Amino acid sequence: MRIVIIGTGNVATILGKRFLAADHEIVQVCGRNQLHAEELADALSASFTTDLQHCNPHADLYVLAVSDTAVAAIASQLQLNNKLVVHTAGAVSKDVLSACSKNYGILYPLQSLRSELNELPDIPFLVDGNTEDDLALITEFANSISNQVQQAGDEQRLKLHVAAVLVSNFTNHLYALAKAYCLQEHVDFNMLLPLITSVAERLHDYEPVAVQTGPAVRNDDATIHKHLALLQQHPALKTMYIMFTESIKKMHKPKL
Repeated sequence: MRIVIIGTGNVATILGKRFLAADHEIVQVCGRNQLHAEELADALSASFTTDLQHCNPHADLYVLAVSDTAVAAIASQLQLNNKLVVHTAGAVSKDVLSACSKNYGILYPLQSLRSELNELPDIPFLVDGNTEDDLALITEFANSISNQVQQAGDEQRLKLHVAAVLVSNFTNHLYALAKAYCLQEHVDFNMLLPLITSVAERLHDYEPVAVQTGPAVRNDDATIHKHLALLQQHPALKTMYIMFTESIKKMHKPKL
């Protein structure tokens, strides 16, 4: 496919590289910042523009890889008639694209994407389309760049977006809090990295509830009290520790 990418951030960069790796052609990059647009276009062997009115009208697919809050505003500025347009946002309805084309849908990468990544990660995609024909085209395209593609309507996609925030954003925030705690208490956070990796890898083979470990699941109240005593000088962490401990105990409470 001949593709126009609208956006120059993390998602636009990684998806652009993924498209090229699958032998698609990036004909143009559209972005507000000239330097960023030019740099990404150069990396993708494409032309660039900073004016949506100069968007190449001869592409097969237009990908709005911009922030969730910007999708509707950008769509309202595009007039692509019957061209196929998709956005990559997790929490935005596909119907906001009806302002710019008769044919539109979703190409949502269910992955945390950073432009500085040296290797392209595995990217599952959730796809949708406003017609059966558009859905078929988007699904076919997604299958050309990923081996994990599922069809999902706006509600299903939003639910998975919530789950993604829990397993990625919230989990990473816990890592950040743990590292800050380690720095303050003069212990080495790097000693935890093998543990982080090991727990994540187990999820490929086991249910999360089956691999839960720690004092809460063992009802080891003596250890829990020692931990809470250490956290007296870290009230926010202490509150979170108590909340997670109670949640784990509740999930693993013996059934009568």
